[in-house]
Amino acid sequence: MNLSVIIPVYNEQENLPMLYEALLKALEPLAVAWDVILVDDGSRDGSLKVLEQLAAKDQRLRVVSLRRNFGQTAAIAAGIDHSDGEVIVLMDADLQNDPADIPMLLQKIEEGYDVVSGWRAKRKDAYITRTLPSNLANGLISWVTGVHLHDYGCTLKAYRREVITGFRLYGEMHRFIPVYASSYGARIIELPVNHNPRKFGKTKYGLERTVKVILDLFTVKFLSSFGNKPIYLFGGTGLGLIALSAAVLLYLFVRRVGFGVSVLASPLFQVATMVAIMGFQSMLMGLIAELQVRTYHESQGKPTYTVRKRINTDPSKND
Repeated sequence: MNLSVIIPVYNEQENLPMLYEALLKALEPLAVAWDVILVDDGSRDGSLKVLEQLAAKDQRLRVVSLRRNFGQTAAIAAGIDHSDGEVIVLMDADLQNDPADIPMLLQKIEEGYDVVSGWRAKRKDAYITRTLPSNLANGLISWVTGVHLHDYGCTLKAYRREVITGFRLYGEMHRFIPVYASSYGARIIELPVNHNPRKFGKTKYGLERTVKVILDLFTVKFLSSFGNKPIYLFGGTGLGLIALSAAVLLYLFVRRVGFGVSVLASPLFQVATMVAIMGFQSMLMGLIAELQVRTYHESQGKPTYTVRKRINTDPSKND
């Protein structure tokens, strides 16, 4: 295999020389071809200058400089677009991820796994402001998505290229890559990795990021569960609302026949009517979404399945 290590960089001037030395120590003994893509995400310190100096003396380092700070997810997407490794490893530039763990991740890839996710079992962060919110978010994500990982927030992960390039990343979606990969049928394993205290600079993450993660979780859940069959969500919701409306109307009918109470004596009739209309609208939205999904797949020739392996197949049929 050949390996691409992708590292987003934002105001990490002091850490970069040590990061380079740690990468060399971890990667040079490997019997694989490798390169490192460092994406400067609009740094305001001297990070870009340091990256240029490092790249000038080592052609295995590629530098991509973004015009402004687009965020970690966009930087990772840029790194993926500018890489060509069969295996992609993501990690942070702040030296809290340890490059020495990369060979361990690659070993699991060689064993047949598609995603190897790092788990910071012994985090060196403040518990109240970093570790506790992260643990709560990890539990929520695992419960909602059904992909159970201890540490979605750990950037250090290894992926086979084919399970990471079938979708685009937006917002804070980089932490949900294992969920997307799982929807493609990826085999996922989680390994404890080292986590070091930050030596230089300051963290770019705060409690406000937890809110963004929760909002992105709604999108991820919809795309992973209903992306190909939105009628199941909208149609199911519509049928539920229509059934609820029918039950209320039946109650009003029984009360009118059995007890002589006027149907219009309470607002239940108006509520039931509105609920029924909402149910029909939801079903129509589902049908429109179905048309959009079919347009998406058919106009771009995208299959509705993914293939893990081919044996004795017609090469002309390979995608």
